[in-house]
Amino acid sequence: MAKTALKGARTVMDAAAFRRAIQRIAHEIVERNGGISDVQLIGIRSRGAPIAERIAEALSGIENRSVPVGYLDISFYRDDLQRATAQPMVQKTEILFDISSKVIVLVDDVLFTGRTIRAALDALMDLGRPHAIQLAVLVDRGHRELPIRADYVGKNLPTSEGEQVVVSVEELDGADSVVVGKVASTKAVTDEATLDFDL
Repeated sequence: MAKTALKGARTVMDAAAFRRAIQRIAHEIVERNGGISDVQLIGIRSRGAPIAERIAEALSGIENRSVPVGYLDISFYRDDLQRATAQPMVQKTEILFDISSKVIVLVDDVLFTGRTIRAALDALMDLGRPHAIQLAVLVDRGHRELPIRADYVGKNLPTSEGEQVVVSVEELDGADSVVVGKVASTKAVTDEATLDFDL
């Protein structure tokens, strides 16, 4: 998906900071859960998926064992479908393991109002009954509208509501970065939010 150009854009995480955040989240997951024997990672498409893969790779390096990774599409669980000005970008949910009685670490790129995470929780509950669900996000930008918080955060980033946080990942965008700036128009924010950005 094409990224919207931002006015006054500033880079708040470069590739090195991105890698350090992933490594720190992985260590915190191991510490909190006393290992990773019951841990499964599920990335919210789009950019939560490669971030989940990176965390799984870091966990494997720490614990010398692999962690199951799945991918979740929440397009039809969102609460803004009737207000959407564009069709949602529907992608495939790929979870090839039983999530029942496991510790699920749900992974996304940006935590904003919390509505994306609420939709993801609804989608997960249709697939099974985990022992626990934890949330890992690369960036927490505040402005919550629902009582949802992340268990693992790569970077807490205070923002204004008029700013956009754009996460780029090498797998999809050719480079790792987090950029903040003003969007040119209200319509640009609305259109992106209905497609791929956290609400």
